[in-house]
Amino acid sequence: MIKASIFADLSLLFVALIWGATFVLVQSAISFLEPFSFNAVRFTAAAVLLGLWLIVFEKDQLKKLDKKLMLSGMMLGFWLFIGYAFQTLGLLYTTSSKAGFITGLSVVLVPLLMIGILKQRPGVNSITGVAAATLGLYLLTMSDVSSLNIGDGFVLICAAGFALHIVFTGKFSSSYPTLLLTTVQISTVAVLSAIFSVIFEDWKRVFNPEVIYSANVLVALLITSILATALAFFIQTNFQKHTTATRVALIFAMEPVFAAITAYFWASERLTYIALVGCSLIFAGMVFAELPSGKLEHLVRKRITKKEADSKA
Repeated sequence: MIKASIFADLSLLFVALIWGATFVLVQSAISFLEPFSFNAVRFTAAAVLLGLWLIVFEKDQLKKLDKKLMLSGMMLGFWLFIGYAFQTLGLLYTTSSKAGFITGLSVVLVPLLMIGILKQRPGVNSITGVAAATLGLYLLTMSDVSSLNIGDGFVLICAAGFALHIVFTGKFSSSYPTLLLTTVQISTVAVLSAIFSVIFEDWKRVFNPEVIYSANVLVALLITSILATALAFFIQTNFQKHTTATRVALIFAMEPVFAAITAYFWASERLTYIALVGCSLIFAGMVFAELPSGKLEHLVRKRITKKEADSKA
């Protein structure tokens, strides 16, 4: 029987696969429908699906809806929205490759925030995995190295938002019913996205049949609202209680790897050898974090002992 932690990690890896695989779809859709408007529709549809499932199949969870759960769900939704909002804003001023790398820095921020907020120190395996994944993200995404600009600062705020979402999901997920907590946080993102779309975008395009029913937008909305939002965040909220926030961040670092693989098959984009090394390092970082506690130190000591024995011989 698969251990709960292993099954949780595999489920979260599936989430990273979904997000990576849908990146091309979203990128295509937001050329027709502006980002905040797209997210408003995407998260609203996901919230409706989750809400209907809650009412029809999980009515008992509604009895546990109280002020604490609402505030916890709204906090998760707020940090998730910050991640999406500042990533979108940053992309107006910086390159997608730099944005991808800086967003991936949430891998580094999560263990730091765990120390500061949850008073939990990551182990040597996790630290090694974070270092490897960060270098891998750099090699995978940094095709150009230019001076920092305001867009990079916005994307760094985005990385902090995603990191805080992971950390607080770990804190709240074991305290409240999964479906109810997920519904509240997704609804929060939907409301905030709608508000920002009204303020900053031509939100009326959402009600234009030629836009909303165009193949690129409709397919992207259906897939992202069901798989990449409702299902993905339900899985994260449900399974993160069985693993650590640092592991989750490392697993989610696989998203750009899956995005690159998807782009290879769907958009015929070719990865450079350096990018392939980056993908390998991200995967290695995830594997390091999965090693049993103390296993990495044991392997290092064994290697050193073997070298000393060979030199004496």
